[in-house]
Amino acid sequence: MTSGPSGVEPLTGYTVGITAARRREEFGAALERRGASVRYGPAIRIVPLADDTRLREATDACLAEPLDLAIATTGIGFRGWMDAAETWGLAEPLTKALDSAVLLARGPKARGALRASGLREAWSPASESSNEVLEHLIEQHDLDGRRIAVQLHGEPLPDLVETLRAAGADVIEVPVYRWIGPADPAPLRRMIDAVATNELDAVAFTSAPAVISFLRTSQELGLREAVLEALRGPVIAAGVGPVTSGPLLALDIPVVQPARARLGALVREIVEQVPRRRGLLLPVAEGWLDIRGQAAVADGRIVPLSRTAMALLRRLAARPGHVVTRRDLLPPGGGDEHAVEVAIGRLRAALGDPRIIQTVAKRGYRLAFDPERAAVDTADWRY
Repeated sequence: MTSGPSGVEPLTGYTVGITAARRREEFGAALERRGASVRYGPAIRIVPLADDTRLREATDACLAEPLDLAIATTGIGFRGWMDAAETWGLAEPLTKALDSAVLLARGPKARGALRASGLREAWSPASESSNEVLEHLIEQHDLDGRRIAVQLHGEPLPDLVETLRAAGADVIEVPVYRWIGPADPAPLRRMIDAVATNELDAVAFTSAPAVISFLRTSQELGLREAVLEALRGPVIAAGVGPVTSGPLLALDIPVVQPARARLGALVREIVEQVPRRRGLLLPVAEGWLDIRGQAAVADGRIVPLSRTAMALLRRLAARPGHVVTRRDLLPPGGGDEHAVEVAIGRLRAALGDPRIIQTVAKRGYRLAFDPERAAVDTADWRY
C-alpha cells in the first residue's frame, strides 16, 4: 500500500534508520519526501583512495608484471581506482596494463566505467553476479599460472578469489573504497539502542560491511540479543540487495529487499513494505483509524503519540472491537487502574473523537470497530 483513505504520505508516522555512509543524504531525502522521520547512524566510513596504501600496493603489483585477466566489479570502484592512479601519476601505465589483459565487467556500470577509460570488456554477464563471472572464467580460461586482478567492491570476495587461487591463478586483490568504522560512533550507538528498544520501524542497510559493523557494535554495547530479537520482530530490516542482506539472513533475520539492487528500488520497497508490515488500518466510529509505527492518523489527521499512548492503542487494536480490561491495559512495570483511566482520557483527546474508544461499564475499553465495513471497505487497503 502506498497511500490510504487518509491521503497522508505513506511513511508519515514511521521512523527509518539509515546506516549508509555514501549517498545517505539522497537516501534520507527520498524517504522524507514520503513522510518518514529519518535517523542517521553511519556504520562505516570510506578510506580516501588516494591515501590508501593497500590500493597503491595492489596497483604496483598490477604493473610489476603483465596481467592476463582483470575483473571490474563496480563502476564507482573502477573509476575511483583510475582517479587514484591519476593522483599517483600511474593512470597511463595502469590503462596500458589493463588494455593488454582480457577484461571482464560484472555488470553494466562496471562496463561503462571501463569504456569511459578507453578500455573494452571481453565479456560481461547479464545477471551482475560474481558467481556467473567465476563460472565463465573456469569454463572459458585455463587459469593455472595466470595473473588476475580482481577489483573488489567494498568487501572481500572470498569465494571468487579462493576458487581462482585453487585453480592455480595468481590473484591480485584490488581493494577500492575500503571501509572502516565510523569516525564518530555515537550516532550508530544511538541507533542500535533505538532498534533494541523498538523505537524504529525499520533500519536500512546498503552494504554488507555496514551490517557487520552494526552487529559488531551491538555486541560491544551488550545489546546484540535485544537487537536480533527486534530485527526478527517489530523492526524491519531492509537491504539493498542479496550481498548486503547476506549477514542478516545468516542470522535468520527476515530482510525486505528490492528485485534490483538499486537505491531507488530500495526506497520504493520501504515505502511499500513498512506500512504493510507495521501499519493497521481500521474503520472505527464512522471514520478511519490508521495505526502507524510511531503515530496514528485519525480521519486524515496525523496524531503524534507518546510511546505509552501508542502501546495503549496497540493493545486495544490487537483484537479490534473486543473489550480489553483495565488490568490488561496496565503497563508492564505495573501501576493502578486509575492511571489507565487517565491515559485513556488523554488518548481520546489526542485522537480528537471520543467515540473511537468506548468505555464498557465495569469491564474496560474497546475500539468502536465496524467489522462489516472492514470486510467491504478496507479490502483494497488492508496492510
